[in-house]
Amino acid sequence: RQRQMCIRDRFSTMSSNEDFVPYSKRAEWADVKPRPQDDGPNPVCAIAYTSEFKEAHDYFRAILHSDERSLRALELTAHVLDLSPANYTAWHFRRLCLENLKSDLREELKFSEELAKDHPKNYQIWYHRRYLIQKLEDPTGELDFIKEILDEDSKNYHAWSHRQWLILTYRLWDKELEYVEKLMKEDWRNNSAWNQRYFVIAHVTKLDIETRKKEIEFAKSWIRKSPNNESPWNYIRGMVKGYCYSDFPEIKEFCLEGKEKWPSCSHALSILVSVYEEEGTLKEAITCCDTLAQKLDESHKKYWLWKKE
Repeated sequence: RQRQMCIRDRFSTMSSNEDFVPYSKRAEWADVKPRPQDDGPNPVCAIAYTSEFKEAHDYFRAILHSDERSLRALELTAHVLDLSPANYTAWHFRRLCLENLKSDLREELKFSEELAKDHPKNYQIWYHRRYLIQKLEDPTGELDFIKEILDEDSKNYHAWSHRQWLILTYRLWDKELEYVEKLMKEDWRNNSAWNQRYFVIAHVTKLDIETRKKEIEFAKSWIRKSPNNESPWNYIRGMVKGYCYSDFPEIKEFCLEGKEKWPSCSHALSILVSVYEEEGTLKEAITCCDTLAQKLDESHKKYWLWKKE
């Protein structure tokens, strides 16, 4: 375990350490014959790898070929991942080494934590953390770690995806709505927070018509604060999914009211197009399409003209 902890220390410095000793000059690697990358006799566009990158991967290919699942192989994967953190083959082989060595997976979580902070949108790292938590059968501390990542970028899709898996797998629903509302207050336009609210509501309630009505009222309260914020309008659309706008007459009433109160708001008219289309009042729907195409939503002009047709 002590040697495994040392891997993390060496991993964090091996690429920047001027005294780094090449594998070809290390006695403990003398028995390994590196396997160069084969780009064929006439590569169209050969990549100019650094000598360190080339050597590390040449030795990694050799270890991979011999299927050596040793501690030195584990160390080598750390180096390779430092140089290329998206190398899914290195991540996979690292997991094989961890299993063979019966390594301390808590220490491995710390290893991946360092990488995740430097590369928070690397999905291989997030998958690796999922693997570790599944093996440990213990999600303790993972929500806090995800929060730390989201504090840096509250719209990190990979972190949100991992969070949803974690919450769903281990039933960690307590206080999630509270956390999401905190993020929404910090940034009204955080689509990820709105999506997470829908995710939670859909799993902790029956999402029946009464629940949907309450959520629509919730979204309307946010729209009144910032009418041009598209997120709560989309949330309303999400709550209607599987039902009809006629099941929620308050939506049409709210959009008509919004059309007058917020004349520059395209979102109210956008929903009205759907309402009128459902009702079969196509003249009103076409009028809304014209207004959106010519005035309120010119960036989507072609779409509204297509919709009109």
